[in-house]
Amino acid sequence: MTPAWDLVIVGGGIHGAGVAEATAAAGHRVLVLEQTAVGAGTSSRSSKLIHGGLRYLETWQIRLVRESLHERAALLALAPDLVRLVRFHIPVYRDTRRRPWLLAAGLSLYSALAGFDRASRWGRVPRRRWDTLDGLDVDGLDAVFWYRDGQTDDLSLTRAVMRSAQSLGAVLLAPARFGSAMTTADGVVVRYTTPAGDEDAAARVLINAAGPWADDVARRIAPAIAVPNVERVQGTHIVLDGRLTEGIYYVESPRDGRAVFLMPWHDRTLVGTTEVRFTGDPAAASPTASELRYLQWIARRYFPRYRTAGADRVLESFAGLRVLPAAPGHAFHRSRETRLVADRDVAPRVLSIYGGKLTTFRATAAEALTRVSGSLPSRRPRADPRRLRLTPD
Repeated sequence: MTPAWDLVIVGGGIHGAGVAEATAAAGHRVLVLEQTAVGAGTSSRSSKLIHGGLRYLETWQIRLVRESLHERAALLALAPDLVRLVRFHIPVYRDTRRRPWLLAAGLSLYSALAGFDRASRWGRVPRRRWDTLDGLDVDGLDAVFWYRDGQTDDLSLTRAVMRSAQSLGAVLLAPARFGSAMTTADGVVVRYTTPAGDEDAAARVLINAAGPWADDVARRIAPAIAVPNVERVQGTHIVLDGRLTEGIYYVESPRDGRAVFLMPWHDRTLVGTTEVRFTGDPAAASPTASELRYLQWIARRYFPRYRTAGADRVLESFAGLRVLPAAPGHAFHRSRETRLVADRDVAPRVLSIYGGKLTTFRATAAEALTRVSGSLPSRRPRADPRRLRLTPD
């Protein structure tokens, strides 16, 4: 079968949309298959942050933090109506594990990795201003640090990237469910299903950007290709009544030391996230009762407003799935680096994306295009993806 497409991309989340934009901008013929709707999975169930990942410095993921801060700066410029700088506060109590000296060192390094730009400033909130911090509990409070990072509407951002890809010629089919694929000497034939029935598409390259379904998609490719040992980790968020007006609060769970965010979200308060191993169908991911209780407890610990009866009632909750390298121990300490796995080193026909961050989707897309460029025909570029502005619906 003669390839009708240069690339077929499975998945309409942020990474599928990002790869579609980058490859369409390079002039390629691109088909995107999305099983439900753009951004319907994890890409709309994140913590809504475009950030460097301050906590990743604890596990010395320096390259990831530097790359994330670079991408934050780019998105602030390319998508000013979708990504904005927000003030973050880190309260330190007598029993907080991360002491002030450690946070000061981490924020200094964070600023350096950002190139000491205007977005990288940080400092301490004077004690006299603690009572302005949205009712934050001040009992046992030793210090409050502030810095800035980005916040976004993740679903709106994903949709904006996909619209950009479509404006450059990419074709989106949704709903279109991937069924199987067969690699040939110089490409791949993809079988998928739409409401009209089964269809085949021949392409030079298949990009597997299926998020938590990526390993399942990879196992439906013949002849068999390598599938890394990964696991799904569920992250739950809850929405509570009341709005935080002074920014986002980056707090530490007294129970296990995990970092949790409390942030303003549509005139309410978003709290998250958790990290719980998940098995089963990714479509069935949903918050557990224990996760809800854990996040409610965090909210009560730091904001007395939620300690009265019924004040911490969960108005909404959602769960997304991360794909992380399988390993013993707590997922909190696991690497967040994106893994790109090809079916072969030279002229790959299949490239699978495992893991990845919302913040770095553009860098992931650029790397994916570089990895498969030897398999693609020469085309006239339509645009420079580094200059493509993104706008909301």
